[in-house]
Amino acid sequence: MGYPRKRGCGVAVKSIGRIVRSVQAFGRELSGKGAPVEPRVPAIGVALGGGFARGMAHIGVLKVLEEEGIPVRAVAGTSVGALIGATYCSGLSIAELEKVASSCRFTTFARWTVSRYGFASNDRMVSFLNQVLKVKTFEELRIPLGITATDFNSGEGVVFHSGSIIDPVRASCAYPGMFLPVEIRGRFLIDGMLSYPVPTAPLHEMGADRVLAVHLKGQWSKDGAPRHLFDVIGQSFAIAQDQMSHLWRGAADVIVEPDVAGFAYDDFKRAGELIRAGEAAMRQALPEVRKWMEAPQPSSVPAKARPASAKTRPVVARPAPMPAD
Repeated sequence: MGYPRKRGCGVAVKSIGRIVRSVQAFGRELSGKGAPVEPRVPAIGVALGGGFARGMAHIGVLKVLEEEGIPVRAVAGTSVGALIGATYCSGLSIAELEKVASSCRFTTFARWTVSRYGFASNDRMVSFLNQVLKVKTFEELRIPLGITATDFNSGEGVVFHSGSIIDPVRASCAYPGMFLPVEIRGRFLIDGMLSYPVPTAPLHEMGADRVLAVHLKGQWSKDGAPRHLFDVIGQSFAIAQDQMSHLWRGAADVIVEPDVAGFAYDDFKRAGELIRAGEAAMRQALPEVRKWMEAPQPSSVPAKARPASAKTRPVVARPAPMPAD
């Protein structure tokens, strides 16, 4: 026969055990060895540069990102990049974008006019965007969007994030010498390429952790003498953009450059080829982009309590310096 067990002894032992486990858990918290925290997928932003008809290549880039399941958390666009970005962020599928692109021509957006400010107006873009866009304001977009333009008088870059989408897109596409400036709230705005050839910096301001830049490098005119005034203006801007490329390249993590050198600025009829050029370039860049997904940065701080630094704050549409409405 064993010795009689004292009443209350088992209860005391269990209590001591709970205390020990609590102390051990507290120690793990202090040492950072608590419950594992799931890695945070980086917020990926896509910067879409200008290039007139060559901008159809942007659709190919977005198509590959979707096919590979790579989430786009923010988009910033300049000129045709603003146009593609607005339609995509408003909710158009890739198939719908391809269909729209195949039917677009220069006269879809522009009409010739007589003005001392330019030879054409892009006011037809108003009816085009009203017809194509799924939503009409930045606040309704499914993906946060930044649209760039340039103040004609001050040279200041303007990034739109709120209000109506349509006039900011028109301003971003107002190529100097060709299209008339677009007036928004008393300021005359022209093409965003003068301040943001590829809008990488605005994406960091919107909170993107990683920035994929799409640059449509290509000469405006072919070899030989310029054919007309547009060749002179276009080639001059192409040279200037090359000279200032370091300003946006430094803010990009990966640069995608579709081969669009063989396409003219108004080659809208070759939309299918341009889209395929964008696909091919994006597939070449996929290994680098996949690294972002395979090895996202873990965080020991819960997402809701994490401080909002330039590299970790969530992607949101911040108020515009100059609202469109």
